[in-house]
Amino acid sequence: MARKLKYDRVLFTATLLLVCASIVMVYSASALVALERYQQPYLFLTKQVMWTVLGLAVLAVVMRVDYRTYRNDAFVWTLVGLVAVTLVGVLFSRPVNGTRRWFGFGGLGIQPSELAKIVCVLFTALVLERRMHRIDELSYSLLPIAIVVGAIAALILLQPDFGTAISLVMIVAIMIFSAGLHYRYFIGTLLVMLPAAYLVLVSAPYRRRRLLAFWDPWADPLGDGFQIIQSLIAVGTGGVFGRGLMEGVQKLFYLPEPHTDFIFAVIGEELGLIGATGTLACFCLIAWRGMRITVRAQDSFGSFVALGVTSMIVVQALVNISVVLGLMPTKGIPLPLVSAGGSSLLISLLGIGVLLNISQHEAADV
Repeated sequence: MARKLKYDRVLFTATLLLVCASIVMVYSASALVALERYQQPYLFLTKQVMWTVLGLAVLAVVMRVDYRTYRNDAFVWTLVGLVAVTLVGVLFSRPVNGTRRWFGFGGLGIQPSELAKIVCVLFTALVLERRMHRIDELSYSLLPIAIVVGAIAALILLQPDFGTAISLVMIVAIMIFSAGLHYRYFIGTLLVMLPAAYLVLVSAPYRRRRLLAFWDPWADPLGDGFQIIQSLIAVGTGGVFGRGLMEGVQKLFYLPEPHTDFIFAVIGEELGLIGATGTLACFCLIAWRGMRITVRAQDSFGSFVALGVTSMIVVQALVNISVVLGLMPTKGIPLPLVSAGGSSLLISLLGIGVLLNISQHEAADV
């Protein structure tokens, strides 16, 4: 008798809680901003609800598609080509805030770099499954990954989007390390990449200013240090229980983009330590269940994909929360599943759908 397929209910519940919180907090953080800028207080709420419905529909479909379907050269290489074309095409799009990261369709923004992350996860998993038995032979096992992921990361850097490029490299590095690559290669790669990363950081004046503001935001409290200071004020004034939903002050044109990059600061101010801890707990649950699915996957392809998708969400959440708390320089990376933004929400829910499908096929004896 065939075993009945069951998805990971804890993972699904944690995801649903974050998505529901997203709708509430995006409205709270954006209503006055949308009213002032566009005379439409429900503008960002409407978009977020629309993307949420679409994302949940995608999740429902993807979780019913056997993940082994993606173990196909033609399918994966087609996705890689599509991502490369869109990343080149977006460089010729209309700039928004000095960057070229979005395609505009009917007032909505599509960000190809978000799709690039899930595609690189699938590509890396496909290569590692077939070549992990010779993982320390770099030209055989890692050269294809380095070429493809490096090219995609370089295109993302040209937008420019340093934070997303670094996040992509970190996700792939975690997958490669899990395949058994000797630590000496990681140390060597890190030593080689540090000078390159330094050159990238100092090559753009705004990156240098962000780095200096991170070290001492109070040196320029009304300039480059403004974002970090206002974020820390928001989190610090929330206390244990917060000021109350819709009662936050820092979102009133103090916090830049409170409904996107700094939505965790709004959560901390309005819902206090309890709300912030609840949000963190949901991401911890996703990390735990994602790692559990990684260990219990039936095959190495499913294991690598599960690890990559889990890292994609958890690494991005860690970076965003660290920026809000002043532990990292400002990156412009949204909080997955929570921040306003269609591309990030859609790809995150797609990734969760893949994870849920892998959980349905996990080995029963582990």
